[in-house]
Amino acid sequence: MSVGITLMKLTKVLIIQKSVTEDDLLSGCQKGKARAQRTLYERVAPKMLGVCRRYIMDAEEAEHVMIGGMVKVFEKIGQFSGEGSFEGWIRRIVVNECLMYLRKNRSMSLEVEIENADREPDFNNLEDNINTEVLMGLIRELPVGYRTVFNLYAIEGYNHAEIGEKLNISENTSKSQLSRARKILQTKLLKLEQNETLKTLNHGSN
Repeated sequence: MSVGITLMKLTKVLIIQKSVTEDDLLSGCQKGKARAQRTLYERVAPKMLGVCRRYIMDAEEAEHVMIGGMVKVFEKIGQFSGEGSFEGWIRRIVVNECLMYLRKNRSMSLEVEIENADREPDFNNLEDNINTEVLMGLIRELPVGYRTVFNLYAIEGYNHAEIGEKLNISENTSKSQLSRARKILQTKLLKLEQNETLKTLNHGSN
């Protein structure tokens, strides 16, 4: 087979995959069609792996959890009602899989609240002063309990009552964890800003 024919076939496959709608994929997966399952996996797996990496430091373990989450997606896909975002539904399953992994490995220990945290942190400054890739890196460096609460609240959009239910903690513990995570991030951001300022000054003096 010539290279030209091979490229034409590959291009045709890519065009077909790109043209498959979400509804087509959902229908195919609910019928257990392997091609639809493979296409859905290829579309969402990279993003879901990114979600897992925010909760789980080890890249290999994060990939295992992502794959396990996608297996559950295919097992439960008949339960998707069609209301709301399909990707959001997948994401919730994957996040729950991450939380199960953390609980199973006993790596997520949350401190009992030792302070009142009635004020909700404001994350606008974080988003305004740093790009997403760097911020995600800083979040991954947080202690696992802080990182988990921060991810659930600031990124997944859960409120403190929902986080408390998921993690079996009080709302105030969730608020405390969030407040401490924010303080750590602000400290790291300040150091980054100071380093950048120092680099600029050094560059200007040369």
